[in-house]
This record gives sequence, structure tokens and C-alpha cells, in this order.
Amino acid sequence: MKATYILPLLVLLLFLSSCEDDFLDRAPSVNLSEEEIFADPLLASRFADNAYNHLIDDYARFNSHRGTTSQASDEAVSGNNDVSVRTLNLGTYHDHYERGGASLNDISDVWNRAYAGIRVTNVVLSKMNQVPWTGNPSPARINGEMHFIRAFLYFELIKRFGGVPIIDKPYGIYEPINLPRASYEEVVDFILQDLDEAEVGLPEEYPVSDYGRATKGAAMALRSRVLLYAASPLHNAAHDKTKWEAAAAAAKGVMDLKKYSLQETYADILNKAQSPEYIMIKIRGPRSRTGYLIDFLMSPGSGGAQGQFNPTQNHVDLYEMKATGKPIQEAGSGYNPQKPYEGRDPRFYANILYNDAPWQGRRMEMWDGGRDYRAGNPNYTATRYYNRKLWPEVYTNTSTQTALVNFVFFRYAEILLNFAEAQNEAVGPDASVYEAVNVVRARTSVGMPPLPANLTQQEMRARIRNERAVELAFEDHRWYDIMRWKAGPETVAKPMYGMDVVRNPNGNFTYTPVLLPTTMQKVYLDYMHLYPIPRPEIWKSNGTLVQNPGW
Repeated sequence: MKATYILPLLVLLLFLSSCEDDFLDRAPSVNLSEEEIFADPLLASRFADNAYNHLIDDYARFNSHRGTTSQASDEAVSGNNDVSVRTLNLGTYHDHYERGGASLNDISDVWNRAYAGIRVTNVVLSKMNQVPWTGNPSPARINGEMHFIRAFLYFELIKRFGGVPIIDKPYGIYEPINLPRASYEEVVDFILQDLDEAEVGLPEEYPVSDYGRATKGAAMALRSRVLLYAASPLHNAAHDKTKWEAAAAAAKGVMDLKKYSLQETYADILNKAQSPEYIMIKIRGPRSRTGYLIDFLMSPGSGGAQGQFNPTQNHVDLYEMKATGKPIQEAGSGYNPQKPYEGRDPRFYANILYNDAPWQGRRMEMWDGGRDYRAGNPNYTATRYYNRKLWPEVYTNTSTQTALVNFVFFRYAEILLNFAEAQNEAVGPDASVYEAVNVVRARTSVGMPPLPANLTQQEMRARIRNERAVELAFEDHRWYDIMRWKAGPETVAKPMYGMDVVRNPNGNFTYTPVLLPTTMQKVYLDYMHLYPIPRPEIWKSNGTLVQNPGW
């Protein structure tokens, strides 16, 4: 790999100074040299703060607002058949370089922004001993933050690409850089070493003015996620139980802090300024109804432009029945196919907008000719569902109100489910596995029944995976879970369904699941558990970078 990683300090600072919203976005003057910046503790700390800007910090990201990881997985589809959506559905990820200038940001942008952020952390770490620190800001904290962010960026790379080049020092603008890929295991070891450093230097909490910075708990949560991925089938073909044990222990370490707990309400899990469940979130002010909210999520019937984020029937069918706790396909569940939205897991109503759902002082109209659906019009829902979780109800066609839509890096429910999955794989469904999953299900506003007793390890695995799909829906987990489980062929390549809704003369509705058109069906082949390394990186490496198999 070469030039995209190397940035002159002046260009770097010009880029970083473009945002001024909060402490994560401030940068020193572009007129300052590197020597001047690191001769001043305040300027050095502000330079370090800008490493945060390179973290992945929004949901609708795959290609601007046309495609997301949810649309790549079984969670959602888009009725729009433009080049980026076709690229996602067909799995032809390389085409984002050749077809109409489209850019799959989850591939090319992540590679570039991650290595640019790694450079920031490397520069700061190389200068730590040169800065005349006064104790405020704390050099130990800054050192911890840089190791945490570098670890996080490397994790974002390896969860997409597998092993990548390890760069642990800053290179000059004219220094040649042409490093081969390290193995996945080598990068994991490097990440864990960084997290060891981070946990030593990071505080457990901050004053309100610094809320959103990495904490010791965030470093431990990242360790939990890293080890869970490393233990998963994609990277642990031999099912080495010691890897699962390490992942379970890492999650248990966060639980044993006794610092985090589940928020009572689930419906606003992304919309709180602070929450006992948040381990780390992206701090941002309330958003107006611009960008992906109005252009991508909102129904045209509520003033949105396209409403292209359409949950699938496949995803909807994952929500169990509230009274029985059973999957809808199971005998005795209580599911009525002609009253499909009655009595479901309360998280369904928080995550999905469905026909006749109460919304913005009216009822959603998903039948042909209704306010929220037009047959053949690609700007309306293709499945008769819209996403509620990412669309706060205050946003209407006349609203000037704003709302928080947080990007959550880590929340406590994920840790509980990480533990349950790892512990089940390590020792089977013991009492601690049941307890972790049932705590998530028993959230005050959810109140789902506990899992049935005497599940086998395989049955528990299926229930935990289902629980992740429901609890963490649309939060940027499902697609990467599918990849690490190597489950794409049986989930993403499975036929995608929507719901046909007919409004009868008496005002009742007839519901019939329908196979979505061919353009909304998805390809997932066995080599697609990892992304292709961006072609320009391969081309300019002079044969040093080896492409992932199949690409």
C-alpha cells in the first residue's frame, strides 16, 4: 500500500479544520508547523482530538444514502435500482470503481479514512515525549485515546478485509511505503496490545464537557468485540474453544465493572443525550430533517423524498410473539397471519413502521393508493415497511423540530449478547448464558418471556443470533455478524420477501407475504465473507498486497 496513507501535515490540518462542532472537531491553525503544534500541550491535544473524526460514526453509509449495510444484509432492501443498489444486491463490490462513478463507502472510504486516522494516532504517539505536558490535559489519557482509536480503526479494517498492513509509525511524505498484509491473527494481537495500553491510561468516566471520549469501559468493550469476531467461524474454522473462552472473559470483564445497565426504554435507545446503557457514542447535536433522514428514511407520505430504507419480511419474521416468547413459525406461538402485527415483541413496534401503525397523528397506509405506498413508484416502500428506529417521529413534511439520532459505538446490551454467544460456544448453554440473554429480553419496556429451558447448544446459538438481529436491528451489526458467522448463503442469498396489503371495502386488510422482484434479490457467494481490498491499493502496491480470494 502506498500514497493514500501519507498526508502532508498541512493537508491533514486543512481537512480536519473543516468541522467545528465540538471538542472532537477542533484543529489548530493550518499555518502551524508540526514542531509548533507539539511544542504546545493544548495544540497537541487538539491535534490528537481529531483522530476521533476518522471513526465510523453514522449508519447510512454504504454509498452516500442509497445503500447501507442493512440493505446489504437481510434487514432491508431499496426500491431504487440505481448502480449502487445493484452493486450491493449482485455482490459485485469491485464495480464501485468502474460503474458510473459510484462509490461503496464501506469499502474504499473505510480503507482510506482508517489509514488516515491511524496516521494521526501514530504522529501523536511518536511525539508524546516531546510535548511539555502540564498535566491538563493528561498525557496518560491522550496516550490511551490514541492507542484506543488506532485499535478501533484496525478492527474496522480487519472485520471487512481480514489481515491488513500494520503501520505503527508515521512515515514522511516522500518515504516509500509498500508493506505486505499481516495475517488476521497478527493484527488482532496488535489491537490487543494497543488496548492493553489504552485501558491503563483511560479514565472510567469524564465530566459532562468531555462526554463521548473513549473510557476504560469503551476499551474493554472493543476488546470484547474484537475477541468475539476472532473466535467466530470465519476466523476460527477449527472451533478453538479457547478463543471463545477469551471472548466470554472479555465481555464478562465489562459486566463485572457494574458500571453499565440497560436503559428502561427501548424505543428511544438511539435518542438519549446520555444513558446508563451507553458505553460510548458519537456526540452530535440534534439533527434537522436533512440528509439521509428526509432523502432516505422518511416516507414520501410524511414529506420525505424517497423512503428507500425498507425492512424486509425476512427481518419482520424474526420478531417473536410477546405472550408466548415463541417464534411465529413455531406451533402454539399465537401468530395469526391475517393479524400479523398483533402481539409481537415490543421491539418490533420500536423498529418497524407497518400498515395501520399509529404514526404522526395518523395511521400508516401501506395499501396501493394509500398515502405511504404507490405501486410501481420506486420512491415508496418496496416491502410495505419503513424503518422507525432511525426515523424520529418529530420529522414530518412541515416540521422544523430536531432530534438526536446517536451513533452508538458500544452499548451494554451488545456486551450481554457477546457474552452469551461466546459462553455458549465455549461451554454450552449454562445458567450464565440464559441469564445474559434473558436480562436483555426482560428490559422494562420489552418484557419478553425468558428463553425455554433445556435448549441444546445449537438451539441456543440460533436464539442468540435471533436476539442480536432484533435487539441490535439497524445499528450496523447484522451485516458483519452474518459475515463473521459465514451465514450469508443461508440468510442473504435466501429469497427476500415483502408484504402485500389489500384494503377491503369494509376497512379491514388482507395480508399476503410476496416474493420481491428479481432486482431486490441478493447474491452472496462463499468468498464474500470478506470484502475485496480496494483495487487502487492493489494496483499501486506492485504486487505486495494480495487480494482476498474470489475477488
